Formats: sequence, structure tokens, C-alpha cells
Amino acid sequence: MSAKHIVLTGGAGYIGSLLVARLLRTGHHVTVIDNLLFGGESLLAFFSDPHFHFAKADVTERRSLRDSLPRHAPRPNAVIHLAGIVGFPACQAIGRQATWHYNVDAVRNIYEQAASLGVERFIYASTYSVYAPSDDGHPVNEESPLRPESLYAESKVAAEEYLLSRTDPAVVVFRLATVYGLSPRTRFDLVVNQFVLDAFTRRELLIYQRGYSRSFIHVLDVAQGLMLGLDSPLEKVRGQVYNLGSDDGNYTKDQIVAFIIKRLPEVIVEYKDLTFGGDKRDITVSFEKIRRELGFRAERTVDEGVRELVGALKTGLIRNPYDERYRNAHFIVQ
Repeated sequence: MSAKHIVLTGGAGYIGSLLVARLLRTGHHVTVIDNLLFGGESLLAFFSDPHFHFAKADVTERRSLRDSLPRHAPRPNAVIHLAGIVGFPACQAIGRQATWHYNVDAVRNIYEQAASLGVERFIYASTYSVYAPSDDGHPVNEESPLRPESLYAESKVAAEEYLLSRTDPAVVVFRLATVYGLSPRTRFDLVVNQFVLDAFTRRELLIYQRGYSRSFIHVLDVAQGLMLGLDSPLEKVRGQVYNLGSDDGNYTKDQIVAFIIKRLPEVIVEYKDLTFGGDKRDITVSFEKIRRELGFRAERTVDEGVRELVGALKTGLIRNPYDERYRNAHFIVQ
């Protein structure tokens, strides 16, 4: 595999910081664009690598991509766009106008700059919350109707629609399952990670929407899937949408709690009958397409993710998990 120049927006974040390591390890040149809203410690290990370049920039700025490229570097072969306001609560908090600015307008801005630079492919990280539960109870797939139930999901649908109407650079869209696990910039505002944190620190869990089904994927497996979008033949993935996850990652909240109780048996679990407006995501997702066409296989299970999270908290590897850097919206995805 020949070395490529890859631009990664949101590269200091939860997924991006792991993906940078994988890209450098496979010989690629990497330029990261991030506004460092929650710091850049996750990138410090890469600064001595001559193939790594970092630029602090806001992806909504008109020349953010062009002005971030290192001097004398070859033109980028691909852009992997992870930057954005992530999640239903964060988007609700900042409102529609700001959400559209960062999650839709910024996508157009970066894509148009990529096109002007002659970039070959544009990989976009979306979310499976663009779906609603299927009417017939079967798992939703890439051909299922898009029925976003939150502002966050609406913004991702709008960005997808724009990108999939374009042809050059070639667009590849990945709709990610709910991510869990450790990374250099671990987040604790995601379901599995948050449940483990609450169980460990408070010895109690308060569960809403009991019995809801969701799809989960380890952050390392997300990086693996995005690499397939980068390395697969261009004509094979051009204009394609892939649900990124695993059929083995479809769980109810009760099943997630069982994995936690196995390692923290003293935890008290309380259930409340309360539903939230917006992004409920009681959905079972099919991942047959990415398995069939790209050969993707998730290598990690939620049970293993719970084990590593509990271990990191017990050993003090994460000293202050309630620090703002571990939560809330960052300019990353999923």
C-alpha cells in the first residue's frame, strides 16, 4: 500500500486520536485540523513523527483546510471529516443555527476546499440515529427511510444529502453505531462509558428507557472501519453508505447493565419509566452490507469494553473522569 497524505478534521478527539495512530503506523502522512476545544494532549505522542502535521483551526473558516496544509507537502489524497457537534443533548443546548453552522455548513466548506485541491475521496462520519425503528420490526439497513428524531440527526441527514449529491471528490459515508471504549481522548458521555463511570464512582445506576435496543461499536473498530473506507478501491466505495458496527453489537440496556454488574457486583440498579424527547434510538441495525462489501468484522465486544473501562478507572489511569474534557460536545463525531 503506497503512502498517502490524509487530512483528518477533529483529529484530537475520541475517534480521531486513535485513527491518527493507525494512519501513521501504516505509513501515511497525516495532517490534523482541530480547534482544541478540549485540549490536544491526545496528540502529543505524534509530534516527533515527521509524517505528522497539526494545525489549530476552525473547520467553519473559509480557508481552514487550505491554510492548514504543511508547506511543500503533496496534495491530500483524502479527507476524513470527524469534526462537528456531537449528540442530541449538545445540539439541543446550542440550538439549530449553531448546530447547522458546525454540522452542515462546515461540511460544505471542507468538501468544497477538498474539491478545489483535487482530493480523491471524502470520508464522512455520520450516525445511525438518522434512522427510526422499522415499521415491520426488522433491523434497519442503508436503504431504510431516514427519519431523524433529533436536531443532531437532522443535521447529519442534511450533511449526508449534500455530500451524496457530489461526485468529485468521491464520497463515502459511514453511519456509526454508538461508540464505547478507551482512547487517548476518552469520552464519558456515551452510553456504555457513562454507565461504567456511574457504576464505579457512585455504586449505583439509574436506567431510563429500559429494554431499548441500541447498536454499539468499540472505538478501535470504528478506526478499523474508517481505514477500510480509505483503502478500498475508489470505484467500489464511491457514493456508498455503510452502517458501521456489528450484528453482535446490538444490545438492550439491560444486557449492558449485566456486563457491568459482572465486574462491579455491589452496584445498585434502579429503573425509571421515563422517556426523553428527541433521540431515543430504540433501533436494531443491520451491518450486513459493510461485512459483505468491505469484509468488516468487529474484533471487540461490549463485555471487553466494560472490562477495560473498569480497569482504567480502578488503576487510576483516568484520575478525574468528571473533567469536562471527558464529556459534552467536542469537534469530533460520534
